[in-house]
Amino acid sequence: MDPTRAIWIKDPLAILADGAERGIVVQHGRIVELVPKGGRPTTPAAFFEAGDHVVLPGLINTHHHFYQTLTRALPAALDRELFPWLQALYPVWARLTPDALDLGVTLAMSELLLSGCTTTTDHHYVFPAGLEEAVDIEVAVAKRLGVRVLLTRGSMNRSQRNGGLPPDSVVQDEDTILADSERVVARHHQRGADAMVQIALAPCSPFSVTTSLMRATATLAEKLDVRLHTHLAETEDENRFCEQMHGCRPLDYLEQCGWLNARTWLAHGIHFNAAEMKRLGKAKTTISHCACSNQLLASGCCPVCDMEEAGVGIGLGVDGSASNDASNLMQEVRAAFLLQRARYGVTRVSHKDALRWATKGSAACVGRPELGEIAVGKAADLALFKLDELRFSGHGDPLAALVLCGAHRADRVMVAGKWVVVDGAIPGLDVADLIRRHSAAAHAMQVG
Repeated sequence: MDPTRAIWIKDPLAILADGAERGIVVQHGRIVELVPKGGRPTTPAAFFEAGDHVVLPGLINTHHHFYQTLTRALPAALDRELFPWLQALYPVWARLTPDALDLGVTLAMSELLLSGCTTTTDHHYVFPAGLEEAVDIEVAVAKRLGVRVLLTRGSMNRSQRNGGLPPDSVVQDEDTILADSERVVARHHQRGADAMVQIALAPCSPFSVTTSLMRATATLAEKLDVRLHTHLAETEDENRFCEQMHGCRPLDYLEQCGWLNARTWLAHGIHFNAAEMKRLGKAKTTISHCACSNQLLASGCCPVCDMEEAGVGIGLGVDGSASNDASNLMQEVRAAFLLQRARYGVTRVSHKDALRWATKGSAACVGRPELGEIAVGKAADLALFKLDELRFSGHGDPLAALVLCGAHRADRVMVAGKWVVVDGAIPGLDVADLIRRHSAAAHAMQVG
């Protein structure tokens, strides 16, 4: 498809935008025109007939661990809370190879694309011997599939021998981590509104890295002008660990390490108190809400409405496929909606809130204001859903139906003005072959 050619996405069944009842015009990877009710484009354009489609801004996934698709529903990790769950999985993840990672990443990104996700992060922090170029592998897959990415160079340097959870075989020393962080930023990080690949720095968590590494990473991120990411306030176990190890709560520790600022977005954010939420809001630090993972591990429920009232931006993340067991962002929208509706009631959480978290809210998490919204000048990243399944029959409001009736698969997905999903499939991807090879790699890892 020629990106210089204007395309009118014409007369959608519904669209998540005001003043675009007759659709939008995209050109050069951007939205160049909204077509109002009764109007026609002023830009000469070919058209895509969207009368059967509900059009959303492309969904943005703000937290994931792609490699975990290789350890879904692992028997040894079932029915465990976070710390024992990690202890069951780390020895398996230590067997990760470059070929297995390529397959895990390909499967995760494909699943995300098919769910309407156009931009995804990943938090890769396990580096057994031979996997030193993990981020490079992820970049190659993203370019192959055409998905926009913010890949985080994760890290762990506190292993079991010095009070951490991971085995020695998956951690690296601080000098190696910082040197490779600089390398991957220099090699892969793109700047500007059209960037397709960006890099952030992401020590795994307060209980798997040293204070020295946390501080050095913050300094390096400022020097390189890239974003920062980590897990925080996911469980009460983490609170206790921080208090015992560092003599303070996780957010205090984060601030001491130079992380409490607008460069940082955090995964989970379940166990902050009211005063801490205000501090997060003042610092412009954002939160990735991972509803499915939090429920599966019984970690708790992120207080999203209280966070937003305190000025904290909220995005959505599917989290790793060993704690979510899926990489479907549209399903995550519904899960977040239901979880927060149950917590706050019908007057405080609507289906449009959940869609906002997955689009504009997530765009704030990844520092990309040009994403997550259907408006002139924004990126032409779009997810188009049909309502022709049994689950949607009888619907009244098409936008509400996506969330309430459980949409899970996009019919068309556009990234930077290019179709990357057509008729519910990724062109050129042999799904059956991918499943066969991915399943074989998963089995080899799990049995050792």
